[in-house]
Amino acid sequence: METKNIMIVGVGGQGSLLASKLLGRLLLTRGYDTKVSEVHGMSQRGGSVVTYVRFGDKVYSPIIDKGEADVIVSFELLEAARWTEYLKPDGVIVTNTQQINPMPVITGAAEYPEHLVEAMTGAGIRVDAIDALKLAEEAGSSKAVNIVLMGHLSRHFDFTEQEWMDAIEKSVPSKFLELNQKAFTLGRNA
Repeated sequence: METKNIMIVGVGGQGSLLASKLLGRLLLTRGYDTKVSEVHGMSQRGGSVVTYVRFGDKVYSPIIDKGEADVIVSFELLEAARWTEYLKPDGVIVTNTQQINPMPVITGAAEYPEHLVEAMTGAGIRVDAIDALKLAEEAGSSKAVNIVLMGHLSRHFDFTEQEWMDAIEKSVPSKFLELNQKAFTLGRNA
């Protein structure tokens, strides 16, 4: 099998590490050689973060170069736009429509760009955008955006819903299991 590449991008504190671990666990269970990078970026300060997940018959490195990502999962809209050059021509961006102002916007040095989904699709990029924050809140916690997005990502793979649920069960504390299962289902059905 050809190596597949998934980038998980967002802002520090949004749960990209849990999302990448969950995805890595699922892929290992399926028998793929899987490499998951550490979180790169300002993960504890609200800065831009990226995690790479690569899987296939044999994977030698966890790093994804420009033009190699089959899927970019973005927890925040501007982050989706920021990483588009890493997407393959036939790749897809699965993104949350939530907007989190970066420091230049907060300080007034810049403005948050408008119509990002339209700009990306206008550039020929396939974008699958949902309001993951709204769905996470519906599931019971705004912190479940990451699992909502994993649910929505699941629509782009042929893994069964039960395989995803098993990975969630092994990845989250039992006291949060029901909330995360609901978040996943809401994202999958969005």
